[in-house]
Formats: sequence, C-alpha cells, structure tokens
Amino acid sequence: MNGKRKVIIFSVLILMLAAMAGVGGYYWYENTYYVTTEDARVTGDLVRVSPQIAAKLKEFNIEEGQMVHKDQILGQQEATNLPDANLEMANIRAPITGIVLKKQGTVGEVVAPGQMLAMLADPAKLYISANIDETKVARIKEGQKADIKIDEYGDRNFTGRVVSIGQATTATFSLLPSSTGGNFTKVVQKVPVKIQLDQHDVTLKPGTSAVVKIRVR
Repeated sequence: MNGKRKVIIFSVLILMLAAMAGVGGYYWYENTYYVTTEDARVTGDLVRVSPQIAAKLKEFNIEEGQMVHKDQILGQQEATNLPDANLEMANIRAPITGIVLKKQGTVGEVVAPGQMLAMLADPAKLYISANIDETKVARIKEGQKADIKIDEYGDRNFTGRVVSIGQATTATFSLLPSSTGGNFTKVVQKVPVKIQLDQHDVTLKPGTSAVVKIRVR
C-alpha cells in the first residue's frame, strides 16, 4: 500500500512540475518574442468642422454616423451683412471625406471661427494606438508585425505593422499638473505606438478597445 501511495505522490509531483514548466515556458516565450498590451484602441486623425465667420447658424443638416464628402456643404450661416463676393464664407463645408463622429452645432446659436461644430474621421485611415510600458518600448521598432484583437469583433484576428513610435509619454500631454509634494509615487509611464492595420473587410469604430501583440524577435 505504501508503495502505491509513493507512486501516486511521485506521479502527482511529476505532473505538477511538468505543468509549472509548461506555464513558465509559455510566459518566457511570450515575453521574449512579443510585447503585449491591452491598453490599445482604434483611433484616427480627427478633423474639426468649423465656421469661417461669426454669425447665427441657419442650417446644419448632418447626423452622427453619416458619411460626408470633402467640400460638401453641411450647413449655412446667416449672411445678411456679407458682401456678395464673400457669401461663400457663410457655407460650412466638410474639410475631408469621412464619418460624422460628433455633432455639436445647434441651429439658431451664434458660432464663431475656430468653434467645433462637428468632428469627422476618415474610416479608411483608422489605425491602432497602443500604449506601451516605457520599460518595453526600446524593443519596439518600425516595421514590426503585430497581431491584434478588437473587442467589438470578439476572437477575430487582425494584423498590422508598427509605423511610428511616440517621442513622449502619454502623461506629457495630460492636463493634470505634475505632483510637486512629498507624496510622489513612481509609476510606469506609457509611450504611444501607432500600428497601421492590414487590409480588412469590417467597419471599425474609433475608440473601441483592442489587445495588441507586437513581435519583437
């Protein structure tokens, strides 16, 4: 009986060691050949729609999610005080071809140059912005391949390539002031990495979350 018990215990120990070795080998392989982050999202170059003159907004006929084309008239302002030669300035046009992500202008309000009336993004030029720990970013190089999973599409696999690496951490552009007191706690900073997606056949939404694995070896 004692002999059988020893065999069982020995077998269990062997299985545990094998499992631990397998897990350790997996993590070694992942950490050696990949840099992975869940702090990533679909994004793009966002473009503001703004008026050229200060005047009341008379028309603004767009909706969020609508596709618009470059130079398309999206709205008009009152132009009662404008000379005929400048009437075109009362037209509010789309600066790019893209999707309306946010509509902010309201008919009847007085709007001014530089004020955001809407936000557009070109769906053909969306990319992945992945925030990489500063301790790992030195391993990232332009041209490296990346495997991507986008939460909106479950387990579907996407691929892409690193096209640029940020020259400052995300905290550099934070509106919050840096701590100057005695309660400073060091945290690992993040560096944004831009990943261009390979050709795909789905419609992506800016802001949706993603998981990125960049092959570094």
